[in-house]
Amino acid sequence: MPAGRPTKYNEEIVAAAWDYIENYAEHEDEIPSHAGMACALNITKSTLYDWATHPEKEFSDILAKCNQKQEKVLLSKGLSGVFNAAITKLALGKQGYSEKIENDTNLVVQTHEEWLNSLDD
Repeated sequence: MPAGRPTKYNEEIVAAAWDYIENYAEHEDEIPSHAGMACALNITKSTLYDWATHPEKEFSDILAKCNQKQEKVLLSKGLSGVFNAAITKLALGKQGYSEKIENDTNLVVQTHEEWLNSLDD
């Protein structure tokens, strides 16, 4: 028999985790998060992540759904201006989004005369 405290994992905590994803605002959270879920369930984030490693437990799916909901809320509220753009950008970076800047490094060298002629076209 393993040593340590007994697990808090049960069907009620699973139901509460799913409920948190849909009702995170009732827990005074602006977006659903693993930290918010852990607080709502009165456990640590490391416990959430440990439970997610066990295939017989639903927490891998629960945490994936939490991330998906977080992404949706960030996009919706970021685009509508409800959330600060800089904070939204930072948070979406954790979801795999990144800003892409394209640089055109094609340089065309022209003589002064060629440049003047191109203005006539």
